[in-house]
Amino acid sequence: MKNVRALMLTQYGGPDAVSISTLDAPTAGAGQVLVRVHAAGVNGLDWKVREGYVRDAFPLQLPAVLGIELAGIVEAVGPGVTRLRKGDRVMGALGSLGAYAELVAVSEANLSLVPELLSLVEAAALPVASVAAWQSLHFAGPIRAGQRILVQGAAGGLGGFAVQFAHQAGAVVFATALKDHFDYVHSLGADHVIDYQQGRFEGALKDIDLVLDYVGGDVLDRSWSVLTENGTIVSTASPAILASTPAGRRGLWFMNKPDAERLRLIADEVARGSLQSRIDAVVSFDDLPAAIERNRTRPQIGKTVVDFSL
Repeated sequence: MKNVRALMLTQYGGPDAVSISTLDAPTAGAGQVLVRVHAAGVNGLDWKVREGYVRDAFPLQLPAVLGIELAGIVEAVGPGVTRLRKGDRVMGALGSLGAYAELVAVSEANLSLVPELLSLVEAAALPVASVAAWQSLHFAGPIRAGQRILVQGAAGGLGGFAVQFAHQAGAVVFATALKDHFDYVHSLGADHVIDYQQGRFEGALKDIDLVLDYVGGDVLDRSWSVLTENGTIVSTASPAILASTPAGRRGLWFMNKPDAERLRLIADEVARGSLQSRIDAVVSFDDLPAAIERNRTRPQIGKTVVDFSL
């Protein structure tokens, strides 16, 4: 195939700032494999990049292909590739943008093999949310049994994995979610779930050791009051936490890094059924711009995945 379809960001802005275009097919460079993309996960970072909210953290030369995680089949391998072969089913986070394209050149180091029991659509939901949840949970230091952890945005893809990992570590898990999502969040291992639409969570919580902020904005600002004296907030949603952390408090900005080995371990747990991975919706490539906008405006359980075959 000489040309491939890709979702391009042409300028910063709303839904009209992205469009489906055609590009020259890439080739695999040294240490890279060429992946025929079958599915890709939709993430909040997509619309944050689109609107320019994180342009300082993610400087881009426009136009640029959006998308940060994928699953597909290795079509070719570049020089120096030793672990993967043509025909392998792989998944991974790119560590950059570019996943929303039919062919993508990816560093071999960022990719894991997809377990036999998982489809490529199921695999595409894992690389960013699951690994970022693991890394952000441990970012401030080791998790202790009995530690009081609050997960803001617990029903989403990232929050859902964080609740499970915190529960597995023996923490007491508090979570915020919509009332309609309570049963799901409890099923993940949350001990206490608070409806963020009814009242204010800070009125019901105190002595929290760690807040995982996957929401940002006003939720981040209000989370300081629930911490213990030595508590920490780790935010994936707002880089501004570094400048807005109150004096005497500890606030950390977390950025996900690809970890193929951690992804492999998590995917094996999902395949065995010892971890839940929830897919909220599967959409076609043509519906991808609208799906990114829905991610911005509508709460969801788990992830949205784009299936390139639809």
